[in-house]
Amino acid sequence: MGDATQILRQINDGDPFAADELLPIVYAELRKLAAARLAKEKPGQTIQATALVHDAYIRLVDVQQAQQWDSRGHFFAAAAESMRRIVVENCRRKSRQKHGGDRRRVDLNEACLVSRQPSDELLAIDEALERFSRVAPEKAAVVKLRYFAGMTIPETADALGISRATAERYWTYARLWLYSELEQENGDDLDQNNPIV
Repeated sequence: MGDATQILRQINDGDPFAADELLPIVYAELRKLAAARLAKEKPGQTIQATALVHDAYIRLVDVQQAQQWDSRGHFFAAAAESMRRIVVENCRRKSRQKHGGDRRRVDLNEACLVSRQPSDELLAIDEALERFSRVAPEKAAVVKLRYFAGMTIPETADALGISRATAERYWTYARLWLYSELEQENGDDLDQNNPIV
């Protein structure tokens, strides 16, 4: 990862060609993050891991909007956040009337449902997480890495530069806070299989 750190510095310095050198080095790990994120989605998700990686990467290394990467962990935390935003934007777009809204896809050969309405649950979690970010940004960062990027507690602790015990404490607190928020919004409709609950 030493090469990646050096390339990240070059990107910070405004080198327009450094971004092309970075992708092959970090691609496998970004793909793993994207696959973990999309594995949690309900059937009917139209975005694929490859597209998610590429969209997130373009946002991360956009030379027009200079960003500073303090470390490898900072870069991957930003990647997880970017992927979260892309998935939420896609979900919102699909739920609009213009893009089908409440329509369902039907397989003409088998006349069976192959896609469900975009997840209202994901949007509710995203809105609650945005509120939580204003209250406790460091704890919200743990949720973003654990829930949206699929990182383990040790990976999350390393990415954020905190101890594993602190990451575990933050995760426990965040889950309780978010559960309380979602329960108030949804009443008894809260999905008990949701990993954030």
